[in-house]
Amino acid sequence: MQASMQEAEIHTYARQLFEARGAKAAAEAAQKAHAFEEKGDKEQSRTWRHIEAAIKLMRGPNQS
Repeated sequence: MQASMQEAEIHTYARQLFEARGAKAAAEAAQKAHAFEEKGDKEQSRTWRHIEAAIKLMRGPNQS
């Protein structure tokens, strides 16, 4: 994945991950973000947090 993704790319990737992983997609994105945080890669972590947020928006307000 690129170091800095554009907003449209983030949403496209989030949609693809959500379609592939369903309810597990947000948790997977959060785990990846955490792994990059532990490695000190703030840019990748920020990207994965953005992907996680986009997935949560796709799921809607009735799911956590």
